[in-house]
Amino acid sequence: MVLVLLVGTFCTVLNGTILTTAFPTLMNQFNVTTSAVQWLTTGFLMVNGIMIPVTAWLSTNYSTKSLYLFAMSTFLLGTVLSFIAPNFATILIGRLVQAVGVGITMPLMQIIMLTIFPANQRGTAMGLGGLVIGLAPAIGPTLSGWIIDNFSWRDLFGMIIPIVIVVIIAAIFFMRPVIKTRKTKLDIPSLILSTLGFGALLYGFSSVGDDGWGSPVVLVSIIGGLILILLFGHRQLHMKEPFLELRVFKVKKFSIAAALSSTVNMAMIGVEMILPLYLQIVKGMSAFHSGLTLLPGALLIGVMSPITGRAFDRFGPKDLARMGMLLLTAGTIPFLFLTRTTPTLDIVILYAIRMFGISMVLMPVTTDGMNALPFDLMSHGTAVNNTVRQVFSSMGTAILVSVLTNVTNNVKPGKSLLHSAPLQYKDSFFNATLTGYHAAFAVAILFCVIAMGITFMVKDTAKSKSVTLASSSKDQATEKAGDK
Repeated sequence: MVLVLLVGTFCTVLNGTILTTAFPTLMNQFNVTTSAVQWLTTGFLMVNGIMIPVTAWLSTNYSTKSLYLFAMSTFLLGTVLSFIAPNFATILIGRLVQAVGVGITMPLMQIIMLTIFPANQRGTAMGLGGLVIGLAPAIGPTLSGWIIDNFSWRDLFGMIIPIVIVVIIAAIFFMRPVIKTRKTKLDIPSLILSTLGFGALLYGFSSVGDDGWGSPVVLVSIIGGLILILLFGHRQLHMKEPFLELRVFKVKKFSIAAALSSTVNMAMIGVEMILPLYLQIVKGMSAFHSGLTLLPGALLIGVMSPITGRAFDRFGPKDLARMGMLLLTAGTIPFLFLTRTTPTLDIVILYAIRMFGISMVLMPVTTDGMNALPFDLMSHGTAVNNTVRQVFSSMGTAILVSVLTNVTNNVKPGKSLLHSAPLQYKDSFFNATLTGYHAAFAVAILFCVIAMGITFMVKDTAKSKSVTLASSSKDQATEKAGDK
């Protein structure tokens, strides 16, 4: 069951970044603009973010097996639509349908892992989940570049279809309804406020790169989204059976874990967006080779996630989190000094160090926060944690891209120099671009420093708690064996 869960979720999460290097090809194929083609990712992330809070209600009301089969079938439908798309509108609809499935499978996988494993094994279980959630989006751009260079853009979707069909067939036989369900009334106002609020907020942040912070669209989307989310939160706190249980933030350990993982995500996702731009624009790499440069780091986080999960089960989160943040910060600082001639090998090594550090922080800290919640709040805790991380990831990317753009524009040479001294203009423009990247990486270091400060609030009480729960679960297992 775990294998079916991991393979299915890997396929769905992979689709978040698999179109990154295919945009130029799709623009030519469908004769659309850059802003239009960006909706294949922007719309995908928006729907994905909207569905995550809904999953908490769905997992409470519908069996694990039925929900997983629905999510994977929906994802398959969207993938087939994108594969056969005769026009841009069809491929966009396909991506949005895909996102519905992804928004369910990712949090559902975490809920199931937390449910079927005892507390003293949850680090290892969530480490396996981290392998999927960390590795899939990281290899997306590299895989996409290779397929675009050697095959057709349709193969980006076509290669996934047979795997998803096998997963659905396997799920029919191996998935089990492991989460206890109960029927609760769907609160329509909460659903509307959640959908519009998180949708508007994510749209606003994703539009910053193109429109800037001063754009009316950006400001209205972000401010309107925040107002709707506040109304949503107020409603949840005054309901007997809330759509999304926000009282999980009353548990201090969970709140610290959510804050730390969200800040780390800002540092991780922002640099993942900025670094390929530097490799392609400044160093002149192709999209495929820039993705290839980041691949060792992506593979490292995949390899390390299960290992750091086991380490969490043995040693607790405190030392892992601090050591991981030290590596992440140390791996980010040298990016302040990138030049046009910085060896590619140096970038490969530094990026790998960053990802090694992230593997020591994200899943161990998330697991520690989830362990602090009562069992009946696991699904709500997972939904809240994933939603917050999604919003902060979008925010981090928006901040870094806007810093890069604004600093570059402020220090780039005037157009008059292009005519009077073209070589000097080119050199000055390159220096201005590098200054923009340095400023963006400085902000990423600030995110790391903030996260480092939060690690000093992480305590190692999880270890003793895990041992107690472990002995309790062993006693229960012994009693069951005696009954048999």
